[in-house]
Amino acid sequence: MNTVTQNAAPPGASEQIAAVDLGSNSFHMVIAQMHAGGFKLIDRLREPVRLADGLDKARTLGAEVQERALLCLGRFGQRLAGLPAGNVRIVGTNTLRSAKNAADFLERAEHALGYPIEIISGIEEARLIYSGVAHSLASDGDSNRLVVDIGGGSTEMIIGRGFAPILMESLYMGCVTHTGRFFPDGRITASCIDRALLEARVELEPKIETYREEGWASAIGASGTVLAINRILAVNGWGKDGITLAGLLRLIDAMLKAGSVDLLRLEGLSRERAAILPGGAMILFAVIEGLGIDRMLVSDGALREGLLYDLVGRHHRGDVREASVSTLASHYHVDPEHAARVEDTALKCLAQIARDWKLDEKADGPWLRWAARLHEIGLDIAHSHYQKHGAYVIAHADLAGFSFQQQQLLASLVLAHRRKFPARAFKELKSLWGKQAERLALLLRLAAVLHRSRGAAPLPEFALAGDKRRLSLRLPAGWLDAHPLTRTDLEREAQYLAQIDVTLEFG
Repeated sequence: MNTVTQNAAPPGASEQIAAVDLGSNSFHMVIAQMHAGGFKLIDRLREPVRLADGLDKARTLGAEVQERALLCLGRFGQRLAGLPAGNVRIVGTNTLRSAKNAADFLERAEHALGYPIEIISGIEEARLIYSGVAHSLASDGDSNRLVVDIGGGSTEMIIGRGFAPILMESLYMGCVTHTGRFFPDGRITASCIDRALLEARVELEPKIETYREEGWASAIGASGTVLAINRILAVNGWGKDGITLAGLLRLIDAMLKAGSVDLLRLEGLSRERAAILPGGAMILFAVIEGLGIDRMLVSDGALREGLLYDLVGRHHRGDVREASVSTLASHYHVDPEHAARVEDTALKCLAQIARDWKLDEKADGPWLRWAARLHEIGLDIAHSHYQKHGAYVIAHADLAGFSFQQQQLLASLVLAHRRKFPARAFKELKSLWGKQAERLALLLRLAAVLHRSRGAAPLPEFALAGDKRRLSLRLPAGWLDAHPLTRTDLEREAQYLAQIDVTLEFG
């Protein structure tokens, strides 16, 4: 459901995929060529935007960091230009999840990139990180592995087996935020270290027992902080073949001797990384100590690679969102036969009116399909206002593969499938989706009305047409006379739609 105008595609663009990670510390972009159900990296860009540093106490992104970010995204946008929208995923993580003015920034950022930006939950971030790591390593067979990723604003911990995560957590602490909070002006003192370590331990404490009970055979670290510390320990002779508590103690001693990030000079440490190293090191120490990790190995794969594997899956192996929808429908005991009938009719409606309403069956069809499958999940909670219950569940559930905005879109479709049309919900959606989403909701409503009797008998062939604010439904002569309840339901639906200035004609 992307209407951003793209430049002409370069040769072979349809086989290229791209992932952009708008992290709290750095913005990353990777571009790959798909082949044989996998991909080969062909380009990589990274810029240290330090987005989390631009958040003030009121959780507002400052003008300076926004401009810095937009300049970076303009450069990224030039490299992405011409790639099909379905081949690009751009995600925002912790800082964009928490910034109060994120919506205003995202509008400008999407204009700079030429593509939509998804804000993903911490759990979805953890799932993608695990996928990226798991695909980059040799199989552990039937053994569990622990993956830890310390980002700029959050820390993800995942236990999984093979390519499937088992436990996932996203902790609200990262190398940028922890350094800024406990090492003011870059000073490194024993008291700063003690306070930073204590806070990390407190954040970890509720998770430790559950993770230890699940257990793992290997511990893997990913992304900037872990990779940087692993490199420092190796080149300074403080550890080899991974990260240990003994090696981290040597690093902490070196930081204390320096007394300041400005005076910290270590082999393998860049000036950029030195500025945020203290907070990241304390988080990593607390994780390794608290979970009792003897040695943590490292992986080059992480969130960006996970995004690429998700894109490959959507093209070749199956969309993880399909599984999420099926799991949610099953959990809330949806009647699969009735949902399938509503889905089939809704998609037939879409096929007939797509040209009139400028809808795209390929891009918009999945949202209509998923909404039809989930439109009755609220019945498992209560019959009264069940569309509201269903919308709430969808908006707040952890749905693998979906961003916050996509869950809100799906929730709005379910909310709107019956009774008074919730026009406000669609005004609150991103402007990029508003008109299409409202039209998809009208099609879902019509399909639900036509199947209100819940009978298994197929509907007759019908014709649907329309223009901007009109729907015209034509059924075989005499059919409505033989189905007076459906006629009454359509009359009531016409009254509901008239309240939003949409005319429903039928006969």
